[in-house]
Amino acid sequence: MAGSGSPDVVDVSYDNPDQPRLGLEVMSFATLRERLVPSVAGAPSRPDFHQLTLVTGGEGTALIDFVGYPCGPGTLLHVRPGQVQRFPAGPQGGIADLDATLVVFTPAFPPPVPAAAAVIDEGLSPAAFSLSALEYRAVSVAVAEIAAEYATLDEQDAAQAELTVELLRQLLAALLLRIARLPQPGAWSPAAGGEVFRAFRGELERAFATRRSAAQYAARLGYSPRTLTRACLAATGRTAKDLIDDRVALEAKRLLVHTGLPVASVGRMLGFTEPTNFGKFFERTVGATPGAFRATER
Repeated sequence: MAGSGSPDVVDVSYDNPDQPRLGLEVMSFATLRERLVPSVAGAPSRPDFHQLTLVTGGEGTALIDFVGYPCGPGTLLHVRPGQVQRFPAGPQGGIADLDATLVVFTPAFPPPVPAAAAVIDEGLSPAAFSLSALEYRAVSVAVAEIAAEYATLDEQDAAQAELTVELLRQLLAALLLRIARLPQPGAWSPAAGGEVFRAFRGELERAFATRRSAAQYAARLGYSPRTLTRACLAATGRTAKDLIDDRVALEAKRLLVHTGLPVASVGRMLGFTEPTNFGKFFERTVGATPGAFRATER
């Protein structure tokens, strides 16, 4: 991991010092603590890679996109590219003393497995799971397999390493599928939305700043507005318009808290030509004015 960016939020790019050309790394939480420079450890950070953390011991609280997640044995955290996090903190405010294994990987590293898309996609998927004993055993075995194969790379010749990298990609896909099988919060059931919902998720992430109506997304994807909304309701219990508004509001919160941009500029970046319209949208969606939210969260 390599950090850069403004004092408000640190952009962290993928950097594997042991295997520079590999889009995956496995490390302990202790190794992460040693590697982090103070400017990254003490600030909100935004990675350009996926970060899975399986906690086996210790306690702390992680903050991911303004939501706090208690961490203890059996917690699985997933920070996605573009999400803003604070590393799990202990009772005294510093980085928590956790026993945990991290699997970090670039968006391009997993093989294209459609059923795993709900886990990989940013913005809508859960950021934390509290695993049952059975779920924990299954996930920990999958993580241990990845860690064991990763550890052999230094001892292999080029031909063996090539095979191991392919095996790592498949093992990661298996882990993502195990995560996709975990019980989802509330009415969340991405598979129930089928291909319509999967296509909408991808298009929403690409176009939320410029495309605001469900009808526009439906036309872009070649479905009727009714078909799109039915798929979103089946997958999440929320309409397509609700999900569009949620994604725009999330980006607005990130920009308000983690940049010094004026409120009007934040609104313009998200497609609002009038500051008053942005203010009304934000207050309706978030429950506070943009200025009040910024003052509370910073």
